[in-house]
Amino acid sequence: MYNFLTRLGFATETLNSFTYRISGGNASNFESYVSFLRRILIPGTIDTLYMVGLSSLFAIIIGIVLGMLLYLTKPDGVHSMPILNRTLGIIVNIGRSIPFVVLIMLVFPLSRHIVGTSIGRTAAVVPLTIAAIPFMSRVVEAALNELGNGIIEAAISAGATTKQLIFRVILPESAPGLVAGFTLLIINLITFSAMAGMVGGGGLGHVANSFGMQRHRNDILVYTVIILVILVQIIQAIGEFISRKLDKR
Repeated sequence: MYNFLTRLGFATETLNSFTYRISGGNASNFESYVSFLRRILIPGTIDTLYMVGLSSLFAIIIGIVLGMLLYLTKPDGVHSMPILNRTLGIIVNIGRSIPFVVLIMLVFPLSRHIVGTSIGRTAAVVPLTIAAIPFMSRVVEAALNELGNGIIEAAISAGATTKQLIFRVILPESAPGLVAGFTLLIINLITFSAMAGMVGGGGLGHVANSFGMQRHRNDILVYTVIILVILVQIIQAIGEFISRKLDKR
């Protein structure tokens, strides 16, 4: 974590130097330029965090439920239900196979029905969540599959109920893998949120499109990419830190 903060401080100093040169090396121009960047980048970053935060929350909750069902109902699972397992698997695979840009177009009517509009940061939460749920389900299933059968069999032999098995054995034992999966999900949603912003979803993607591409401002594009990279690095560092703390091995 210390090394990451050191690299971040160095990157910030480099960015300030780059910004000063872009503004022409004049103090007055530099202040005006920085003020302009703050007016567009700070709200864009907040909107991105809003979209990613809400969609991650919904996707993690629903993904854990679906992933747990896939794990428990597999042929050799605790509650084997092959038909239900295959049905859920097909639905999840269909959801994962739809490109996100296409999904946004398909979900426009649903977003309008749920939040009253198909444009803006809140409307973007709907397709982001729908896109993330199948991915999260498979991540949860993979993390649970890494558990040894011995742990499950020992808990069942001790008389653990299904509820106790889930909340006292399966979830605690698979916590490091789940946190790693959550980290990967959030990072993917940051990327997806930028794509959503290109079609009216708000956030840094909207900033890059409206102020960067449409106005031929490569500097704005560079700043949005830098912020996205920093967000990804922060999330990755936090996720790895928590995962290591939860790992009992």
